[in-house]
Amino acid sequence: MPRMLDVSDDVRAEIGDEEADRLLAGENAPGSYDCTSCRTPGDSEQERTSTVLFIGDETAVLAFAHATCLPSQVVQVTEEQLQGAVRSIHPDGPPAESAPEQAVLGVTSGLVLINGELHPALVVEPTGPIVRPGSTDIGDDFLPLLIEQGFMPATELNSVPPVLHGWSVLLAMGQLHAVLQPGTGGGSPVAWWQAHQALQVTESWRAAANKHQQVLLFAAPVGSIGRQPREDLLRDALDKAAANGKLVAAAMPLAGT
Repeated sequence: MPRMLDVSDDVRAEIGDEEADRLLAGENAPGSYDCTSCRTPGDSEQERTSTVLFIGDETAVLAFAHATCLPSQVVQVTEEQLQGAVRSIHPDGPPAESAPEQAVLGVTSGLVLINGELHPALVVEPTGPIVRPGSTDIGDDFLPLLIEQGFMPATELNSVPPVLHGWSVLLAMGQLHAVLQPGTGGGSPVAWWQAHQALQVTESWRAAANKHQQVLLFAAPVGSIGRQPREDLLRDALDKAAANGKLVAAAMPLAGT
């Protein structure tokens, strides 16, 4: 029985016309599946379903998602992420490599209450000062650089920040993979931040992300937020950073929605 499958041109180019046609005819496609984005059941006989091809260095895995969660697309991931997803086990990998004295972006996920509604949020704080490329200054240009990209200064968390067009958050296989920014010259989006190993998010965070179809991203310079073990402490740290003029924010759609 034919399936209600979407196979994008990119996916078709990777798997070949013959395999794509077999999928569309229902020969190789599953009837029921767990959506690779929201992790809830789907049925390709009853609802539009996207084929999502995850490609690592040596391996490729074809997954399925509700068309309302993700479009059919090719997602480049590391071989480690892909092997971990295949096993559904995510052991701790080696630490991310960085050049000496180079700051790394730390990312924390949490739910933030704004106007009585919970919103999924990512909080980004570098491990050290971020200096403008080519500059010899010792200062920290992290917030000015983000404001130039379109982030808005947040003096208090009483409203949802405006959407930053061209940026998005890639949530796939029920995990957080990357924050994407526009490519140069209008090219394909590139990773502004990419997880060394896909980050687990809570079911409530994922549910809020699927509800709003967007994620709020807050960024602060090193030492402003810290690694907070609870969401109430994270909110206190965000409020303090905002009051001190050390917070910028933007809303970003989920990648592909």
